[in-house]
Amino acid sequence: MQKRDGHIHTPFCPHGSNDTLRQYAEEALKKGFDSITFTEHAPLPPSFTDPTPLKDSAMAQASLERYINEISRLKKEYRGQLAIRTGLEVDYIAEFEDEITLFLDTYGPYLDDSILSVHFLRAGSSYLCLDYDEHTFKELISACGSIEAVYEQYYRSIYSSIVASLGSNKPKRVGHITLVQKFIKLFPYSMSEHIRGLVSQCLSAIEENGMELDFNTSGLRKTYAGSVYIEDWMLNEAKQKKIPLVFGSDAHQAGDVGYAYETFLKGAN
Repeated sequence: MQKRDGHIHTPFCPHGSNDTLRQYAEEALKKGFDSITFTEHAPLPPSFTDPTPLKDSAMAQASLERYINEISRLKKEYRGQLAIRTGLEVDYIAEFEDEITLFLDTYGPYLDDSILSVHFLRAGSSYLCLDYDEHTFKELISACGSIEAVYEQYYRSIYSSIVASLGSNKPKRVGHITLVQKFIKLFPYSMSEHIRGLVSQCLSAIEENGMELDFNTSGLRKTYAGSVYIEDWMLNEAKQKKIPLVFGSDAHQAGDVGYAYETFLKGAN
């Protein structure tokens, strides 16, 4: 099996590290990886307002061409040593499908491999970033009415992202399927049968649409998460459905490339 890290951020991330693309590549080589995908947060839809205080959720549109070009140069430099793929982590935001499709139609041809994720949920007349911090998550619970309602909205959004018509360049991998659990130690919640049913519906849609699943280990690095972003029962169901699982460290600094890969080897087999 090829040793691959399919979810890596870069210095183009406004909330990440200044480590260079080359430092990420060197870390991957040092840890014995054959292949990596850089998946920076794609620019958000032009008419969407980033709800985070510093408006730093995603790469600036003005940086995108340089991002693609720099990875292209790195691919040539590491040819024969490390397979490098150009990708993006694209946000699915309900009601912004047309802008997301236009973006993918424009830039999709330059990408090798991308991820489709949900970070923003509607809260009244605006949106909140569900994984920003514990205070924002508490605000989200209040806006939705309960933790159960937050989970319900999250998994309905995940489902919508899977079945959405986003054009021929739509990302084929679903990102961190339990990101909603990032603050679970502060806001304990055991999934109801209803929510588990929604997750199963998402997994069935992933299977039907020939998509992959991000086996994301970054939750192990998060103080209030403490686990990979997929529960064991989901993993078993994904395996039964023969959904491809792709390891993702979700590294936001070079040192995190390949983080907890052994957990993926145990879980995915």
